[in-house]
Amino acid sequence: MNLGLDGKVVLITGASGGIGAAAAKAFSEEGAKVVIHYGRNEKAAADLRKKMFAESIIVSADMSSEESVNALFAQAVEKLGRVDIVVSNAGIFPSADLPIDEMPASRFDEVIATNLRGTWLTAREFFRHLRQTKPSAASLVFVSSTAAVFGEAGHSEYAASKAAIIGLMKSLKNEMTRIVPKGRVNAVAPGWTWTPMTEEFKSDDAAVKKSLQTRALRRIGRPEEVARQILLLTSDEVSGYVTGQCVEVSGGMEGRVLWEKDEIDPSQA
Repeated sequence: MNLGLDGKVVLITGASGGIGAAAAKAFSEEGAKVVIHYGRNEKAAADLRKKMFAESIIVSADMSSEESVNALFAQAVEKLGRVDIVVSNAGIFPSADLPIDEMPASRFDEVIATNLRGTWLTAREFFRHLRQTKPSAASLVFVSSTAAVFGEAGHSEYAASKAAIIGLMKSLKNEMTRIVPKGRVNAVAPGWTWTPMTEEFKSDDAAVKKSLQTRALRRIGRPEEVARQILLLTSDEVSGYVTGQCVEVSGGMEGRVLWEKDEIDPSQA
């Protein structure tokens, strides 16, 4: 199936690894030009660019900074002419579990600044760009999390940031069409996915088994699986009548145990 993404200009935040990198490669395979945003890992972004099938650029930006996000879009437009699609993926997940009564406000502030403020700034600058260019269609996809649906004990700040993104998406899908008649805003909510951010949990069989007990498919997701859903949502050919939706990509995750411990094999995760 032709997704109609050939020649589109796609800006992906947090694209140097994990879901963002998988999405960048997937868009490139469809012929899209990709703006690969990175925060600190320039080498990973540069290495990814070498694997692209179509034109691409790498751009660094601090997603919590208004000036930096504005400059990110300015560089994208300067080098590639416009931005048709944005995948707002940049985010952080502190590894230490901390209940709210032990969590310093500085950690809350850091996560909210990147995950929510950065997402809001990205959307705002994209909308400003669209108001100037006045295309007939455009697409914005947010990367949320199942933590927005089920919560995340020990990571209340992360869950709050990802839940807020869903509210933002629901609001902006109505604002989008006042600027772009066929513009669409959606989100994906990945469950636990094997990315650099979750790498340290791979060796923890107990944690893996506990997670798999809540998933119908009894395995952990891959970045490429999330990336494919992102592509489908951005495609006007496939999802032209889909907006304001959050697609869970979680292997059928529920907020309850579906499998007994002896029915789980961590090696198959």
